[in-house]
Amino acid sequence: MDEKGEGRRMKRHMRPAKARARKLPGQMNRTEQAYAEHLEIRCLAGEVTAYRYEAYKLRLADNTHYTPDFVVQMPDLSIEIHEVKACKANGEFLTEDDARVKIKVAAEQFPEFQFVVAGKLAKGQGWRFERFR
Repeated sequence: MDEKGEGRRMKRHMRPAKARARKLPGQMNRTEQAYAEHLEIRCLAGEVTAYRYEAYKLRLADNTHYTPDFVVQMPDLSIEIHEVKACKANGEFLTEDDARVKIKVAAEQFPEFQFVVAGKLAKGQGWRFERFR
């Protein structure tokens, strides 16, 4: 500390990363809102029968749960689990490693569902999809 009782400033590269604010359960972020609009258009086109936001909470292990963004009912009455992510400019999903692992584990443990990761591409370029079974 200096004579005024102030500590030294951290160098920019040494500062701890800022934690992202967690969203409240039941509240969509902008990407999820855009995907809800996409699903609504698919409903009107007859490609989707119904969808619900954060309707399921899947237990993967003790003290480990996964709440998918959307549960989607298809016209053949099958259920798909959709997880919404943003994409980088190159189309790669912006996702944490643990989130990707949870989706893969859930797909293995719940084979009755088709798991889909939907990534929002740059403005006007639509969506990118990756399916897990």
